[in-house]
Amino acid sequence: MIDFVAYSIIVDDLVFPDGRTQLGVLGGSGPQTAFGMKLWADSVGLVGGVGYNFPAVAWAWLAQMEIDTAGIRVYPQHPTLRAWQIFEEDGRRTQVWRSQGQAIPDQLALRYEDLPPSYRTARGFHYGVHPDHPNLAIAHALRDQGVVVGIEPFKHADHRLSDAELRALVSAAPIFSPNLYEVETMIGPREPLAQAHRLAAAGAAIVALRLGADGSLVHLAETGEMWRIPTYPATVVDACGAGNAYCGGCLAGWVQTGDLRLAGLYGAVSASFLVEQVGLPPAELPAQRAEAQRRLAALQPRAERIA
Repeated sequence: MIDFVAYSIIVDDLVFPDGRTQLGVLGGSGPQTAFGMKLWADSVGLVGGVGYNFPAVAWAWLAQMEIDTAGIRVYPQHPTLRAWQIFEEDGRRTQVWRSQGQAIPDQLALRYEDLPPSYRTARGFHYGVHPDHPNLAIAHALRDQGVVVGIEPFKHADHRLSDAELRALVSAAPIFSPNLYEVETMIGPREPLAQAHRLAAAGAAIVALRLGADGSLVHLAETGEMWRIPTYPATVVDACGAGNAYCGGCLAGWVQTGDLRLAGLYGAVSASFLVEQVGLPPAELPAQRAEAQRRLAALQPRAERIA
């Protein structure tokens, strides 16, 4: 039985605002999301495609973190997907594919029928979507099996979404977790509280709106409950992947506790580990879980309920 599943694998070549680079970093959102889940759950799987040259160090990290790899498809005819991730001073990120051709759709394919049977009945499943052209079929299929699905945009919207497009997107899964910039490109600028309410009104059951250094807002539409969740005061080296880890922790927290505040706090703690180095944290799971509990206890008193 797999409890939680994350999706998407690529190798990132990072370009920072000051011109520094870090090449060959395991990314694609899935490993970061899986790490965020793994702090709180024993059984976590990863879905995605890789090529013949997927780095041995990446396989080793997944094994050391005890992440199930039954959902990883290996394409011997393709190299592993690779992309530049270019960061701006204001926090914006631009992805530029280094891979070409059929390798991209093959390895990024996400279809319900391709999932291992144990993944189809997981307690929670998280994946990213293009807000203009979202793959929502798998969310509907998983929900029909009782799986709690979380989705996040993996990029900003290229055009303002219509009411129908917005409703289809945010209502497809129980948890919708964009960052503030992504929401602004989808529905226009508003202050964060108004954005959370707008997404709930459009059909999002749970909104987890990520605000970068300002933390997050978590909102349960059915009851109106809302919390402002602070960030944990970690030393920020590189924020890439922190949003994915937040989503993984938030999903695990909600499924395991049914407590909106704890879900947001689990997400914030998971994100705090990702910012402390470039790329993924080292595989030191027992110590990381103990530290996660310590950070959770320190952060709980700072969560603020919003009337």
